[in-house]
Amino acid sequence: MRKVLIHVSLIITFIIIYLLQTTFFSHFTIAGIMPNIFVILMLFIGLYMGRTMGVIYGIAYGIFIDFWIGKNIGFTSVALAIIGLACGILDKTLSKDSRITVLLMGIVSTIIYEVVLYFMQYIILGTNIEILSFIKILLVEVVYNMLLIIILYPAIKNIGYEVENEVKGDRILTRY
Repeated sequence: MRKVLIHVSLIITFIIIYLLQTTFFSHFTIAGIMPNIFVILMLFIGLYMGRTMGVIYGIAYGIFIDFWIGKNIGFTSVALAIIGLACGILDKTLSKDSRITVLLMGIVSTIIYEVVLYFMQYIILGTNIEILSFIKILLVEVVYNMLLIIILYPAIKNIGYEVENEVKGDRILTRY
C-alpha cells in the first residue's frame, strides 16, 4: 500500500513541478533561461528508487512534458531516461549523504540533459546549434539547478531515504 502511495505522490509531485516550471519560474529567468526542476526530480528518482524506476519515470515524464509543451515527442523522454539510468547506476558507487556529491551529480545530470537534447535535435532534426548560446544556456541552467539542489537537499535526503527503504526494502543478506 505504501508503494502505491509513493508512486501516486511522485505523479502529484510531477504535476506540481510542471505547474511551478511553467508559471512560477517563468517569472524568474535570466536571459530567458529558467531552472529545470525535472532534472532534479529524475536525480531523486534515480538515486533513491534505482535505475529501473529512473528509466520508467524518465520515459513517462518525458512523454508528458513533450505532449504538454508541444515539442517533438520522445526527445525529453530519452534525456530524462538517461539521467534516471545514470543516477540509478551511481546510487551504488557514490554517497547520497554528501551534499557535494549530490550537487555534482545534479551538475552532471543537467549537462547530460542539455547535451542529449541538443545532440538529438542536431542529428534528427538537422537544426544548427550555436555553441556560444548553448554554453550560455547550459551555464545558467547549471547555476539555477545548483541553487535549487542546495536549498532542497535536506528534504531530498530525508524523503529519499524513506522512499528507498520502502521501495528497495532491506536487501542486505548476511552470512552469519
